[in-house]
Amino acid sequence: MRITLVGSRHFGVTTLNMLREHGVDIVRVVVADAEDRLAATARAAGIEVVVQADPKLVVSAEIADDTDLIVAAHSHARISKKALAAARLGGIGYHPSLLPRHRGIAAVEWTIKEGDPITGGTVYHLADRMDAGAIAAQEWCFVKKGETARELWERALAPLGQKLLAEVIDHAKLHNDLPAKPQDEQFATNAPALSPH
Repeated sequence: MRITLVGSRHFGVTTLNMLREHGVDIVRVVVADAEDRLAATARAAGIEVVVQADPKLVVSAEIADDTDLIVAAHSHARISKKALAAARLGGIGYHPSLLPRHRGIAAVEWTIKEGDPITGGTVYHLADRMDAGAIAAQEWCFVKKGETARELWERALAPLGQKLLAEVIDHAKLHNDLPAKPQDEQFATNAPALSPH
């Protein structure tokens, strides 16, 4: 399976490493910043790196030829319809909430702000609307009392993301498709960036 990885930072690097362990061919890494640690890790591994022309949008020309699946890992860019169409199975991303709850850039922060006792992670199909595509895999976890967003991310949500992405990719390799369950819009909430106090 040929994968174009779109992402950044530590979660992008751990996803790159997980993908390499899962016997897929990472044909290209797409980043918003040429100096990002994901770009450096990919270059060191001999993987082609492409820097997005627009940091908020990934276009079809930035997806490698003959890509089977686009995987987004800590990417804040929208993947265009044409870019998704350039990959045989489209694209998936990981979101650190039980979608459709807390759609948006600050899902973990809103989980803490709202006092949610339970949260989780979702691997979902990339779509036109941010964080609104069909669910491919989802799993919950408890939130510890007094836990910060960063602590929750590092303890539970980042490892859960690796686990769920691996499960969906293994499914895709075995069945040549992606699981898909529509999100229930009646439970959708937004998680916009919180302004620093």
